[in-house]
Amino acid sequence: MNWKSYVSFSLLFGLSFGSFAQSTVLKSHHSPSGFQNPNPSFQKKGFWNVLVWQWDRFFLPYSLDAKSYPDFPVVKNDGKELKSNASKLSVTWVGHATTLVQIDGINVLTDPIWSERCSPLSFVGPKRYTPPGIAIRDLPKIDVIILSHNHYDHTDLPTLKQLEEKFHPLVLTGLGNKKLLLNEGMQNVKEMDWWEEWKLGSLQFTFTPTQHFSGRGIFDRDETLWGSFVISGKQETVYFAGDTGYYSHFKEIASRFPNIDVAILPIGATEPRWLMKPVHVDPKEAVRSFSDLKAKFLVPMHYMTFVLSDEPLDSPVPRTKEAMKESGISESALVPLKIGESRFF
Repeated sequence: MNWKSYVSFSLLFGLSFGSFAQSTVLKSHHSPSGFQNPNPSFQKKGFWNVLVWQWDRFFLPYSLDAKSYPDFPVVKNDGKELKSNASKLSVTWVGHATTLVQIDGINVLTDPIWSERCSPLSFVGPKRYTPPGIAIRDLPKIDVIILSHNHYDHTDLPTLKQLEEKFHPLVLTGLGNKKLLLNEGMQNVKEMDWWEEWKLGSLQFTFTPTQHFSGRGIFDRDETLWGSFVISGKQETVYFAGDTGYYSHFKEIASRFPNIDVAILPIGATEPRWLMKPVHVDPKEAVRSFSDLKAKFLVPMHYMTFVLSDEPLDSPVPRTKEAMKESGISESALVPLKIGESRFF
């Protein structure tokens, strides 16, 4: 593994030095040093696991170079229809975990990243291979930004600075992230614990559990809280998962929010499973999560933008369709947006 791979992967995923360490079972997700997953079988992965993974990548039977694949579909979105939408529920996929959710006339961005790399360094780290589906200058006024956790591909400071300068939005995020954001110029930041609520106009934002972890460097593992969001409007409800492994939290969310219309769920960054399974659902688990949530529509994300893992780059959507077929779920419930595409519900 060369030094560029070391920097990009160790810092991007916040993997700490050390071997496997099973999390301590506590009644709360708070811990003396920060936070933890409620799943008693959750296992952290250490630096040695990253080395093994990088070695294994040399022997993959296929290429992870985006140039080896046909062009992925990108829809040019000039933002005009979005700017004129004052009432309809819509979801626009910008790329990776970045979506624009319009609900009750309020514009919400999820985990925004417009940068060329998701990395602490501008010249090294996973590079974007599909452009953002809409330019920042063409966005409607952004009222709220929700940040699921502080990994570089979900909390991108250069993008947040641009959005702050143009829109001055409210930023909702997990406990422990406010200091970083204020230091980078964000003006209106609200930290939230799991199941905490925040209201804006007709909307209620609820920060909900996920199975994941946090960290922007080697020594800050799990010091800030990760999570997902339920956005409840007058008539419709949207769930944004961020990053997550599969666990019982999906059923718990559904028990508290029984009428979810749209679930925005990750289907990429899934292989190898021995490394990714604790923190990233694969397509089959995403469909299982969708079933647990009892949502009406599944909008997939977290693929086709950055190469973060080992599955073939064009595999997530076909695998999701197959999983839905196996589960007896109508394919009409799947809304695999092209990057830049908007769907009005």
